[in-house]
Amino acid sequence: MAMKKINKYLSLIKFSHTIFAMPFALVGFFMGVFFLNQKEETGRKGLEVVSEYFSSHPGIFVFVILCMVFARSAAMAFNRYLDREFDAKNPRTAIREIPKGLISPASALRFTILNSLLFMGSALMINSICFLLSPVALLVILGYSYTKRFTALCHIVLGIGLSLAPTGAFIAVTQTIDPSIILLSLAVIGWVSGFDIIYSLQDETFDNTEGLSSIPAKLGRKNALLVSRLLHASAILLLFSSGCFFGLHWIFATGAALFSGLLIYQQSIVKVDDLSRVNIAFMTANGIASIAFALLTIADLIILN
Repeated sequence: MAMKKINKYLSLIKFSHTIFAMPFALVGFFMGVFFLNQKEETGRKGLEVVSEYFSSHPGIFVFVILCMVFARSAAMAFNRYLDREFDAKNPRTAIREIPKGLISPASALRFTILNSLLFMGSALMINSICFLLSPVALLVILGYSYTKRFTALCHIVLGIGLSLAPTGAFIAVTQTIDPSIILLSLAVIGWVSGFDIIYSLQDETFDNTEGLSSIPAKLGRKNALLVSRLLHASAILLLFSSGCFFGLHWIFATGAALFSGLLIYQQSIVKVDDLSRVNIAFMTANGIASIAFALLTIADLIILN
């Protein structure tokens, strides 16, 4: 019985979609570790750098992961709570947990509050800067759920929310920022905004009927896809720029090239008159892209730095 309830909440927050932001949080974390090493000029290399950090800062990595999980869970649950009436009207989303009566709105709201508090508590365990910034992060990720009611730039706000993952992880380690992590976070904004526009193509008619704002509803499918492609092009440029600023090498470049290729692939399979492969573009291509990029970037840091 308990397992069924847990599965309902995991489905509510689409836990599998964690593969979008979590890999970039891990990249931000390890970039932070090597940034500190460069700043302190310890002379350590590769695994020695990682081993020294983990031994002298036990628990930080765990709390960074917990912050990611709790923040995302709060954001998704709140989105489902706030959009419950629209979800019930939309045939595509009517099967979600709240419209189907599997989870009550009050329970979803309590779940949001609990995860928000756990997120702030985990941030406090990292350092005071992360704790002080945690309400700002919550304002962005929870506030996103309101944006579709008044602006077509809602996709950008979602991108900003997910871009906090690498920046937050970097700050957790270094208590500062660096141009390379800013560029990486900007790349995440372009990437997420671009694929969210693709995903929202499915709701163009519904959004117009209900008076909701989105790029497809405002500009139409053809122009929305053009905007999505421009955002993904900017993401590719920013991604490579981030690696250059940080002094990364060919393994990173391979990961960035693979990531770029998968963005191009997802753009190629979604057509103005054919949305049948949107889910492949959204879930499969982006999931593989983020994981592959993270693994290769972390490998570059450990092997070549």
